[in-house]
Amino acid sequence: MTNPFRSLPSVSELLEATELADVRRSVPHDSLVAALRRELDRARSDIAAGRPVAPTSSDLLASAIASLQIDLRPSLRTVLNATGIVLHTNLGRAPMAESAAHAAYDAARGYLNLELDLATGERSSRQNAVRAGICRLTGAEAATAVNNCAAATVIVLRALAAGKEVIVSRGQLIEIGGSFRIPEILAVSGATLREVGTTNITRAADYEKAIGPNTGAIMRVHASNYRVRGFTHSATIDELVAIGRKHGVPVIDDVGSGAAVDFAALGFPDEPLVGDGIRAGADVVLFSGDKLLGGPQAGIIAGKRRWIDAIEKDPFMRAVRLDKMALAALEATLAHYRDPAQALSEVPVLRMLTTPIKDLRHRCERLAERIRVLDGIAAVEILDDTAYVGGGSLPDQAIPTIVLAVTAKDLSEDEFTRRLRVGEPAVLARIRNGRVLFDLRAVFPAQEDALVSAIQTAVHGSP
Repeated sequence: MTNPFRSLPSVSELLEATELADVRRSVPHDSLVAALRRELDRARSDIAAGRPVAPTSSDLLASAIASLQIDLRPSLRTVLNATGIVLHTNLGRAPMAESAAHAAYDAARGYLNLELDLATGERSSRQNAVRAGICRLTGAEAATAVNNCAAATVIVLRALAAGKEVIVSRGQLIEIGGSFRIPEILAVSGATLREVGTTNITRAADYEKAIGPNTGAIMRVHASNYRVRGFTHSATIDELVAIGRKHGVPVIDDVGSGAAVDFAALGFPDEPLVGDGIRAGADVVLFSGDKLLGGPQAGIIAGKRRWIDAIEKDPFMRAVRLDKMALAALEATLAHYRDPAQALSEVPVLRMLTTPIKDLRHRCERLAERIRVLDGIAAVEILDDTAYVGGGSLPDQAIPTIVLAVTAKDLSEDEFTRRLRVGEPAVLARIRNGRVLFDLRAVFPAQEDALVSAIQTAVHGSP
């Protein structure tokens, strides 16, 4: 009887195989050798465990190539978001407009006048790239931007109220994702929290009673990721500005998600516009760049010039400033808001949130025809469903949507979604009542072919 161990090829023999011609050009030699040795070691272990026939060279090469494809692919990969959650925090929140993505790419691949005035040849501020766009959007005297809204909150509190008290309603002492808590952020900034009111009721008089010789600022925090309903009352930004002016205390308005178009007109009430606080007279307004604004991750700060100047002079600014790619992408995003109609058309978040139900249904119907004929698919249904914005924005605002409910013949829903997640491209969907739901609201039309291919791969076997 032939010894199966002797049938195994050597690493050198495998390296010379024609099947590896393309792989040899694209994969480091050491990585390729290591993958081949792993497959040979696995084959020897199988033979030792009782496997009577050694795998062929073709089998070993195919396994090694598949292993290399998994080992060498990047950790951060494209994901098709079929969950229906438009601002999915775990998936990077807002997908940027094409113009913003191209601007970031161009900034990354070469040089640009990041801190240089090309007209004079003198050094300039990197914030000039976005300052005008933010001021145009909000109506503010001045503006700047840092790497996220948490950093914006810290640096604003440092500039306005370090070593002093900041008055905040108890109903606004929020925690958002990643254990970001307003009391802790205040402590980090060097300011002291002065709580007023109750969880559900805080009146303007509560703020005024709390003002004393050590008051540094009044702060309103928009409850982006929750709502208190029922017997409730909050002081308006107009009331807080009036109190601040009366006592010479600056007012900070943290509006959270960065709504730059009228979301109430789109069917989403209770979301303040980024310019509302400025129009009311707030000294500083803060909001995110990567939520409802639809741009890159950023903490945007708009307000009175004296405070923006103080913020930009703070040594902490260097630690939280935006890099050239984010600045380029933010500038391009802000440019779309010169025309609200263009923003609704070009900014993906806005386009996804305002996609008509009839359009989603039409896309689902076309895609259902393609999925039904795939081997391994038991059933495809088109269902009415509900989605949410996500990302700590509009938390209780349901969005009517349409989904594809897909059942595989020989796979549980858990195994089906697992294979979709680890495939190429990765796909995230939802599970309900034994079916896998695909919501196309956050799937770009150009990704539909890839989605069908991913489903086909998943039902035929684990990638």
